[in-house]
Amino acid sequence: MKLTIEKNRLSHSLGVVAKGMSSRTTLPILSSVHLEAQQSSLVFHTTDLEVSISHSAEALIEQEGATVVPGRLFADIVKSLPDAAVTLEQTNEGLRVLCMDCEFLLKTLNPSDFPLFPQADTQKLISLPAAQFSSMIKKVTKAVSKDESRAVLTGVFLNVEGAELQMVATDSYRLAIVESKLDLAPEEAISLIVPGDILDEIARLVTSEETVSVGEGENQIIFTFSNTLFITRKIEGNYPNYKAIIPVEKNCTAVASTAVLLSAVKRIALTAQVHTPLRFSFSSEDQTIEISSQTQDVARAKEKIPAQIEGAPLDIGFNHQYILDGLNAIDTKEVLFEAQTSLKPGILKTVGEDYFFYLTMPVRIEAN
Repeated sequence: MKLTIEKNRLSHSLGVVAKGMSSRTTLPILSSVHLEAQQSSLVFHTTDLEVSISHSAEALIEQEGATVVPGRLFADIVKSLPDAAVTLEQTNEGLRVLCMDCEFLLKTLNPSDFPLFPQADTQKLISLPAAQFSSMIKKVTKAVSKDESRAVLTGVFLNVEGAELQMVATDSYRLAIVESKLDLAPEEAISLIVPGDILDEIARLVTSEETVSVGEGENQIIFTFSNTLFITRKIEGNYPNYKAIIPVEKNCTAVASTAVLLSAVKRIALTAQVHTPLRFSFSSEDQTIEISSQTQDVARAKEKIPAQIEGAPLDIGFNHQYILDGLNAIDTKEVLFEAQTSLKPGILKTVGEDYFFYLTMPVRIEAN
Protein backbone atom coordinates (compact mmCIF):
# COMPACT_ATOMS: atom_id res chain seq x y z
CA MET A 1 0.00 0.00 0.00
CA LYS A 2 1.29 3.43 -0.95
CA LEU A 3 -0.61 6.70 -1.29
CA THR A 4 -0.47 10.47 -0.86
CA ILE A 5 -3.14 12.53 0.85
CA GLU A 6 -3.51 16.10 2.09
CA LYS A 7 -2.64 16.42 5.78
CA ASN A 8 -5.83 18.30 6.70
CA ARG A 9 -8.01 15.79 4.85
CA LEU A 10 -6.25 12.91 6.63
CA SER A 11 -6.61 14.57 10.03
CA HIS A 12 -10.30 15.34 9.42
CA SER A 13 -10.99 11.75 8.36
CA LEU A 14 -9.38 10.37 11.51
CA GLY A 15 -11.55 12.74 13.57
CA VAL A 16 -14.66 11.39 11.83
CA VAL A 17 -13.91 7.75 12.71
CA ALA A 18 -12.48 8.44 16.19
CA LYS A 19 -15.74 7.53 17.99
CA GLY A 20 -15.35 3.95 16.77
CA MET A 21 -11.95 3.51 18.42
CA SER A 22 -12.34 1.78 21.76
CA SER A 23 -10.56 3.38 24.74
CA ARG A 24 -11.59 0.65 27.20
CA THR A 25 -10.30 -2.57 25.71
CA THR A 26 -7.38 -4.90 26.13
CA LEU A 27 -7.63 -5.79 22.43
CA PRO A 28 -5.32 -3.44 20.46
CA ILE A 29 -7.21 -4.14 17.23
CA LEU A 30 -10.35 -2.40 18.61
CA SER A 31 -8.44 0.79 19.40
CA SER A 32 -6.93 0.84 15.92
CA VAL A 33 -7.97 2.19 12.54
CA HIS A 34 -8.18 0.01 9.43
CA LEU A 35 -6.83 1.79 6.34
CA GLU A 36 -7.55 0.57 2.84
CA ALA A 37 -6.27 2.18 -0.34
CA GLN A 38 -8.56 1.47 -3.26
CA GLN A 39 -8.87 3.17 -6.67
CA SER A 40 -8.82 6.92 -5.83
CA SER A 41 -9.82 6.78 -2.16
CA LEU A 42 -8.43 5.96 1.25
CA VAL A 43 -11.13 4.19 3.28
CA PHE A 44 -11.07 4.35 7.09
CA HIS A 45 -12.79 1.75 9.29
CA THR A 46 -13.07 1.72 13.09
CA THR A 47 -15.18 -0.37 15.46
CA ASP A 48 -15.51 -1.10 19.17
CA LEU A 49 -18.14 -3.79 18.39
CA GLU A 50 -20.90 -1.38 19.51
CA VAL A 51 -20.18 1.43 17.07
CA SER A 52 -18.76 0.94 13.56
CA ILE A 53 -17.73 3.82 11.30
CA SER A 54 -16.63 3.87 7.67
CA HIS A 55 -15.38 7.01 5.94
CA SER A 56 -13.65 7.59 2.60
CA ALA A 57 -11.38 10.43 1.52
CA GLU A 58 -9.90 11.31 -1.84
CA ALA A 59 -6.23 10.33 -2.18
CA LEU A 60 -3.61 9.68 -4.84
CA ILE A 61 -3.23 5.90 -4.78
CA GLU A 62 0.05 4.50 -6.10
CA GLN A 63 -0.45 0.98 -4.75
CA GLU A 64 -3.63 -0.52 -3.34
CA GLY A 65 -3.62 -2.44 -0.06
CA ALA A 66 -4.72 -2.41 3.56
CA THR A 67 -3.18 -2.10 7.01
CA VAL A 68 -4.16 -1.45 10.64
CA VAL A 69 -2.45 1.16 12.83
CA PRO A 70 -2.90 2.36 16.44
CA GLY A 71 -5.70 4.91 16.13
CA ARG A 72 -4.94 7.55 18.78
CA LEU A 73 -1.20 7.58 18.13
CA PHE A 74 -1.69 7.84 14.37
CA ALA A 75 -4.18 10.72 14.82
CA ASP A 76 -1.81 12.59 17.15
CA ILE A 77 1.09 12.17 14.72
CA VAL A 78 -0.96 13.46 11.79
CA LYS A 79 -2.12 16.51 13.79
CA SER A 80 1.50 17.40 14.51
CA LEU A 81 2.60 17.29 10.88
CA PRO A 82 3.18 20.42 8.75
CA ASP A 83 0.35 21.49 6.43
CA ALA A 84 1.57 19.57 3.42
CA ALA A 85 1.00 16.34 1.53
CA VAL A 86 1.41 13.15 3.57
CA THR A 87 2.70 9.90 2.07
CA LEU A 88 1.70 6.60 3.68
CA GLU A 89 3.61 3.50 2.67
CA GLN A 90 3.24 -0.02 4.06
CA THR A 91 6.61 -1.79 4.39
CA ASN A 92 7.78 -5.01 6.02
CA GLU A 93 8.62 -2.98 9.13
CA GLY A 94 5.31 -1.13 9.40
CA LEU A 95 3.60 1.99 8.06
CA ARG A 96 5.93 4.80 7.02
CA VAL A 97 4.44 8.28 7.44
CA LEU A 98 6.29 10.94 5.43
CA CYS A 99 5.58 14.68 5.37
CA MET A 100 8.25 17.11 4.16
CA ASP A 101 11.24 16.44 6.45
CA CYS A 102 9.23 14.39 9.00
CA GLU A 103 9.22 10.60 9.02
CA PHE A 104 7.49 8.16 11.38
CA LEU A 105 7.36 4.38 11.36
CA LEU A 106 4.30 2.82 13.00
CA LYS A 107 4.03 -0.85 13.90
CA THR A 108 0.98 -2.33 12.21
CA LEU A 109 -1.46 -5.17 12.81
CA ASN A 110 -2.74 -7.75 10.35
CA PRO A 111 -5.81 -6.32 8.51
CA SER A 112 -7.32 -9.82 8.27
CA ASP A 113 -7.67 -9.79 12.08
CA PHE A 114 -9.80 -6.63 12.00
CA PRO A 115 -13.53 -7.28 12.66
CA LEU A 116 -15.68 -7.38 9.54
CA PHE A 117 -17.65 -4.21 8.96
CA PRO A 118 -21.36 -4.91 9.66
CA GLN A 119 -23.77 -5.16 6.77
CA ALA A 120 -26.11 -2.16 6.75
CA ASP A 121 -29.43 -3.89 6.06
CA THR A 122 -31.77 -0.90 6.15
CA GLN A 123 -35.47 -1.61 6.54
CA LYS A 124 -36.82 1.88 7.25
CA LEU A 125 -35.30 5.17 6.16
CA ILE A 126 -35.74 8.91 6.60
CA SER A 127 -33.68 11.77 5.20
CA LEU A 128 -33.47 15.39 6.31
CA PRO A 129 -31.12 18.35 6.06
CA ALA A 130 -28.15 18.06 8.39
CA ALA A 131 -28.75 21.52 9.87
CA GLN A 132 -32.30 20.54 10.85
CA PHE A 133 -31.20 17.20 12.30
CA SER A 134 -28.28 18.72 14.21
CA SER A 135 -30.47 21.49 15.66
CA MET A 136 -33.00 18.94 16.95
CA ILE A 137 -30.28 16.86 18.58
CA LYS A 138 -28.76 19.82 20.41
CA LYS A 139 -32.15 20.77 21.85
CA VAL A 140 -32.75 17.44 23.60
CA THR A 141 -29.46 15.75 24.46
CA LYS A 142 -28.84 17.87 27.58
CA ALA A 143 -31.80 15.99 29.13
CA VAL A 144 -30.33 12.54 28.42
CA SER A 145 -29.56 10.56 31.58
CA LYS A 146 -25.99 9.62 32.53
CA ASP A 147 -27.23 6.79 34.77
CA GLU A 148 -26.22 3.52 33.07
CA SER A 149 -28.52 1.51 35.38
CA ARG A 150 -31.49 2.67 33.28
CA ALA A 151 -30.17 2.17 29.77
CA VAL A 152 -33.26 3.46 27.94
CA LEU A 153 -32.85 6.89 29.55
CA THR A 154 -29.29 7.19 28.22
CA GLY A 155 -30.79 7.38 24.76
CA VAL A 156 -33.01 9.69 22.74
CA PHE A 157 -36.39 8.34 21.70
CA LEU A 158 -36.75 8.97 17.97
CA ASN A 159 -40.29 8.63 16.70
CA VAL A 160 -41.60 9.18 13.17
CA GLU A 161 -45.29 9.11 12.33
CA GLY A 162 -46.22 10.27 8.88
CA ALA A 163 -44.09 13.30 8.05
CA GLU A 164 -43.53 14.30 11.68
CA LEU A 165 -40.21 13.57 13.38
CA GLN A 166 -40.10 13.76 17.17
CA MET A 167 -37.09 13.44 19.49
CA VAL A 168 -37.56 12.94 23.24
CA ALA A 169 -35.06 12.80 26.11
CA THR A 170 -35.49 12.59 29.88
CA ASP A 171 -33.35 11.93 32.93
CA SER A 172 -36.39 11.71 35.27
CA TYR A 173 -35.81 15.29 36.48
CA ARG A 174 -36.54 17.00 33.18
CA LEU A 175 -38.07 16.20 29.82
CA ALA A 176 -37.22 17.68 26.42
CA ILE A 177 -39.30 17.20 23.27
CA VAL A 178 -38.62 18.66 19.83
CA GLU A 179 -40.68 18.15 16.69
CA SER A 180 -40.03 18.88 13.05
CA LYS A 181 -41.57 18.14 9.65
CA LEU A 182 -39.99 15.85 7.07
CA ASP A 183 -40.18 16.63 3.36
CA LEU A 184 -40.90 12.97 2.66
CA ALA A 185 -42.66 10.58 5.04
CA PRO A 186 -41.26 7.04 5.36
CA GLU A 187 -43.39 4.11 4.24
CA GLU A 188 -43.64 2.85 7.82
CA ALA A 189 -43.65 4.48 11.26
CA ILE A 190 -40.29 4.43 13.07
CA SER A 191 -39.73 4.20 16.83
CA LEU A 192 -36.26 3.57 18.22
CA ILE A 193 -33.94 4.59 21.04
CA VAL A 194 -30.60 6.04 19.90
CA PRO A 195 -27.65 6.36 22.30
CA GLY A 196 -27.42 10.03 23.28
CA ASP A 197 -23.64 10.23 22.91
CA ILE A 198 -23.91 8.89 19.37
CA LEU A 199 -26.36 11.61 18.39
CA ASP A 200 -24.05 14.23 19.93
CA GLU A 201 -21.25 12.85 17.78
CA ILE A 202 -23.38 12.95 14.63
CA ALA A 203 -24.32 16.58 15.35
CA ARG A 204 -20.62 17.42 15.74
CA LEU A 205 -19.59 15.77 12.47
CA VAL A 206 -22.23 16.86 9.97
CA THR A 207 -22.04 20.14 8.08
CA SER A 208 -25.03 22.31 7.26
CA GLU A 209 -24.79 21.61 3.52
CA GLU A 210 -25.22 17.85 3.93
CA THR A 211 -28.22 15.57 4.12
CA VAL A 212 -28.45 12.93 6.84
CA SER A 213 -30.20 9.61 6.26
CA VAL A 214 -31.31 7.52 9.23
CA GLY A 215 -32.03 3.85 8.67
CA GLU A 216 -33.29 1.12 10.99
CA GLY A 217 -32.02 -2.43 10.73
CA GLU A 218 -32.93 -5.47 12.81
CA ASN A 219 -30.86 -4.36 15.81
CA GLN A 220 -28.91 -1.46 14.32
CA ILE A 221 -29.31 2.20 13.50
CA ILE A 222 -27.53 3.41 10.37
CA PHE A 223 -26.60 7.05 9.76
CA THR A 224 -25.35 8.06 6.33
CA PHE A 225 -23.93 11.49 5.48
CA SER A 226 -21.30 12.76 3.06
CA ASN A 227 -18.75 9.93 2.64
CA THR A 228 -19.53 8.43 6.03
CA LEU A 229 -21.45 5.39 7.22
CA PHE A 230 -22.08 5.34 10.98
CA ILE A 231 -23.63 2.21 12.50
CA THR A 232 -24.60 1.74 16.15
CA ARG A 233 -26.65 -0.74 18.13
CA LYS A 234 -30.16 0.20 19.20
CA ILE A 235 -30.89 0.57 22.88
CA GLU A 236 -33.33 -2.25 23.61
CA GLY A 237 -36.34 -1.73 25.86
CA ASN A 238 -39.49 0.35 26.10
CA TYR A 239 -39.17 4.10 26.48
CA PRO A 240 -41.20 5.39 29.47
CA ASN A 241 -44.62 6.92 28.90
CA TYR A 242 -43.40 10.51 29.05
CA LYS A 243 -46.77 11.90 28.00
CA ALA A 244 -48.24 10.82 31.34
CA ILE A 245 -46.14 13.35 33.29
CA ILE A 246 -47.06 16.36 31.15
CA PRO A 247 -49.51 18.53 33.13
CA VAL A 248 -52.80 19.24 31.43
CA GLU A 249 -53.78 22.26 33.56
CA LYS A 250 -51.89 25.49 34.21
CA ASN A 251 -52.55 28.21 36.78
CA CYS A 252 -49.87 30.64 35.65
CA THR A 253 -48.56 31.48 32.19
CA ALA A 254 -45.93 34.00 31.15
CA VAL A 255 -44.51 35.10 27.80
CA ALA A 256 -41.12 36.81 27.88
CA SER A 257 -38.26 37.69 25.57
CA THR A 258 -36.02 34.63 25.38
CA ALA A 259 -32.84 36.72 25.18
CA VAL A 260 -33.83 38.97 28.10
CA LEU A 261 -34.84 36.05 30.32
CA LEU A 262 -31.73 34.04 29.45
CA SER A 263 -29.42 36.97 30.19
CA ALA A 264 -31.09 37.61 33.54
CA VAL A 265 -30.90 33.93 34.54
CA LYS A 266 -27.21 33.81 33.62
CA ARG A 267 -26.48 36.84 35.81
CA ILE A 268 -28.42 35.64 38.82
CA ALA A 269 -27.00 32.11 38.49
CA LEU A 270 -23.53 33.54 39.13
CA THR A 271 -24.42 33.68 42.83
CA ALA A 272 -25.95 30.19 42.89
CA GLN A 273 -23.86 27.24 43.97
CA VAL A 274 -24.52 23.65 42.85
CA HIS A 275 -27.52 23.03 45.10
CA THR A 276 -28.78 26.63 45.28
CA PRO A 277 -32.11 27.02 43.45
CA LEU A 278 -33.19 30.05 41.48
CA ARG A 279 -36.49 31.53 42.64
CA PHE A 280 -38.92 32.73 39.98
CA SER A 281 -41.67 35.06 41.20
CA PHE A 282 -44.46 35.70 38.68
CA SER A 283 -46.73 38.71 39.19
CA SER A 284 -49.68 39.31 36.89
CA GLU A 285 -50.31 42.61 38.69
CA ASP A 286 -46.86 44.03 37.91
CA GLN A 287 -46.43 42.01 34.68
CA THR A 288 -42.92 41.05 35.79
CA ILE A 289 -40.85 37.99 36.56
CA GLU A 290 -38.40 38.39 39.42
CA ILE A 291 -35.46 35.97 39.38
CA SER A 292 -33.51 35.73 42.63
CA SER A 293 -30.88 33.64 44.34
CA GLN A 294 -29.32 33.54 47.77
CA THR A 295 -26.37 31.45 48.88
CA GLN A 296 -25.82 31.70 52.62
CA ASP A 297 -22.63 33.57 53.56
CA VAL A 298 -21.72 34.01 49.87
CA ALA A 299 -24.01 36.32 47.89
CA ARG A 300 -27.54 37.11 46.87
CA ALA A 301 -29.02 38.71 43.77
CA LYS A 302 -32.32 39.53 42.12
CA GLU A 303 -33.54 41.01 38.85
CA LYS A 304 -36.94 41.82 37.37
CA ILE A 305 -37.83 41.50 33.71
CA PRO A 306 -41.07 42.42 31.90
CA ALA A 307 -43.44 39.66 30.81
CA GLN A 308 -47.03 39.07 29.72
CA ILE A 309 -48.41 37.14 32.70
CA GLU A 310 -51.83 35.60 33.22
CA GLY A 311 -53.12 33.71 36.24
CA ALA A 312 -52.37 33.55 39.95
CA PRO A 313 -49.12 34.86 41.46
CA LEU A 314 -46.53 32.11 41.74
CA ASP A 315 -43.18 31.55 43.46
CA ILE A 316 -41.31 28.50 42.19
CA GLY A 317 -37.69 27.30 42.40
CA PHE A 318 -35.56 25.48 39.83
CA ASN A 319 -32.09 24.02 39.49
CA HIS A 320 -30.28 26.87 37.74
CA GLN A 321 -28.39 24.61 35.30
CA TYR A 322 -31.58 22.86 34.22
CA ILE A 323 -33.26 26.18 33.48
CA LEU A 324 -30.21 27.42 31.56
CA ASP A 325 -30.15 24.22 29.47
CA GLY A 326 -33.81 24.70 28.58
CA LEU A 327 -33.51 28.37 27.69
CA ASN A 328 -30.36 27.79 25.64
CA ALA A 329 -32.31 25.31 23.50
CA ILE A 330 -35.02 27.85 22.62
CA ASP A 331 -34.29 29.76 19.43
CA THR A 332 -37.54 31.71 19.08
CA LYS A 333 -37.71 35.37 20.09
CA GLU A 334 -40.19 34.64 22.87
CA VAL A 335 -40.56 31.83 25.39
CA LEU A 336 -43.74 30.63 27.07
CA PHE A 337 -43.64 29.52 30.71
CA GLU A 338 -46.43 27.39 32.22
CA ALA A 339 -46.94 26.06 35.75
CA GLN A 340 -49.60 24.91 38.19
CA THR A 341 -48.06 25.23 41.66
CA SER A 342 -44.63 25.61 43.27
CA LEU A 343 -44.51 21.83 43.81
CA LYS A 344 -45.35 20.75 40.27
CA PRO A 345 -43.19 20.91 37.11
CA GLY A 346 -42.51 24.09 35.21
CA ILE A 347 -42.67 24.08 31.43
CA LEU A 348 -40.82 26.14 28.82
CA LYS A 349 -42.15 26.24 25.25
CA THR A 350 -41.24 28.00 22.04
CA VAL A 351 -43.63 30.66 20.75
CA GLY A 352 -44.15 30.27 17.02
CA GLU A 353 -44.07 27.50 14.43
CA ASP A 354 -41.04 25.58 15.76
CA TYR A 355 -42.10 23.23 18.54
CA PHE A 356 -39.85 22.69 21.52
CA PHE A 357 -41.13 21.57 24.92
CA TYR A 358 -38.99 21.48 28.05
CA LEU A 359 -40.28 20.33 31.45
CA THR A 360 -38.23 20.49 34.63
CA MET A 361 -39.08 19.44 38.16
CA PRO A 362 -39.15 22.21 40.77
CA VAL A 363 -36.86 22.60 43.77
CA ARG A 364 -38.43 23.33 47.13
CA ILE A 365 -37.80 26.92 48.22
CA GLU A 366 -38.34 28.71 51.53
CA ALA A 367 -41.28 31.06 51.81
CA ASN A 368 -40.49 34.76 51.59
